[in-house]
Amino acid sequence: MTLHPVIMAGGSGTRFWPLSRKARPKQFLPLASKNPLITDTAVRLKGLASVKDTLIVCGPLHAKQAAKLVKGLPKKNILVEPVARNTAPAIALAAVQVAAKDPEGILVVLPSDHHVADVAGFKKTIAEAARVAAKGHLVTLGIKPNRPETGYGYIQVGGGLEGGGRQVKAFREKPDTETARRYVESGEYLWNAGIFVFRADVILEAFAKHMPEMQKGLDALRKAAGKRTFPAVLKRVFPKLPSISIDYGVMEKASNIAVLPGDFGWSDVGSFAAIPEVRPADEHGNVISGGEAVVVDCKGCVVLADKRPLTVVGLTDMVVVDSGDAVLVVPKDKSQDVRKVVEALKARKREKYL
Repeated sequence: MTLHPVIMAGGSGTRFWPLSRKARPKQFLPLASKNPLITDTAVRLKGLASVKDTLIVCGPLHAKQAAKLVKGLPKKNILVEPVARNTAPAIALAAVQVAAKDPEGILVVLPSDHHVADVAGFKKTIAEAARVAAKGHLVTLGIKPNRPETGYGYIQVGGGLEGGGRQVKAFREKPDTETARRYVESGEYLWNAGIFVFRADVILEAFAKHMPEMQKGLDALRKAAGKRTFPAVLKRVFPKLPSISIDYGVMEKASNIAVLPGDFGWSDVGSFAAIPEVRPADEHGNVISGGEAVVVDCKGCVVLADKRPLTVVGLTDMVVVDSGDAVLVVPKDKSQDVRKVVEALKARKREKYL
C-alpha cells in the first residue's frame, strides 16, 4: 500500500495581504514556522510517504515556486492546472496520474496552507485513514472542535463502521454562532478539515458515478496519462471540466464515506487573527515577528514587521503588518475583511501591490 500525498496549492490567499501577493500566496509564507506552509505540509508525512510519490497541484504562476520549496520533488510531480477549477477537477487530475501507475495507490489530499502542531498524532491518524481507505472507503478527516467556530464547515458523525472510521450523517455549511454552539455541545459534530484519503481507483469510480459530466474529460486524460500528448490533452480538456468542490461533487453524494476524528493541533491559519494559534505569544498575548518591531503597552496584538522599524503603542486586539512596501492595520475581529482591501486595490488599478 503506497501513499501518494496530493498537495493542493491553488488559491490566492487574499486574507494575508500585504504579505501575500498573486505570485506569493499564503502557502508560500512562513506564517506558522520558519518554513513556508507548503514546505511544512510536504515534510509532514515523512516516514509514511516518499517525496517521490508526492504530487503538487497548482496554477502556472506558482509551479516554479512550489518546486523550489519542496526539496527532492520530481519535476513531473508538479501538476499544473491550465485554469483554476476548484478541488474536484484538481483531485481528479491527481487521481488520473496515480491510477496510471498504481490503481490502488492511496491518495492523501492535503491543503498546502494548513498547520499541524502534533505531527506524530497527525501521521498516526493518516495511517489509520489509509487502512480504512484501502478497504474501499472515501475517508475524510474531521477535527474535534474546541470552540463554536463559524468559519468552518461541520461533519455530523454517526456510529462506527465495520472497516474502521465513523459514519457520516451529514455535511453542514458554515453555521451562525448559535448553531455552531449547538453543534459543539451535542458532541456529534467535527470540523471539516478538507483532508481526504482514498484509493485512486475508488475516487475515479466515484467521479464516474456522481459527476458523469466529468467522465468524457477524465477518459481523455486517462488515455493520455504518461504519454507525450498529455500536456496538450490537459490544456484542451481541463478548462471544460466543471468548477466544483470535492465536497459538493462527490463527498455529499457517496454512500461509501467514512470520517476519522482527529485531534492533532490543526489550524487552517485562515487569517491574521489565527496567528496566535500557531505561534507563541508573549506574556501580554502579543505575537511579534521581525527584529525591528517595537511593541509598547499592547495586548492581544499580532505585529509583523519587515526590515524597517515598526512601532506600535497602546493597542488591544489589533493586527499591524508591514511588508516593506505596504502597511495593514486592522482589528483582529475584522481580519477576515482584509480581502476587501485587495478588491479596493484592484478597483483603483494598483496592480503593483497585488
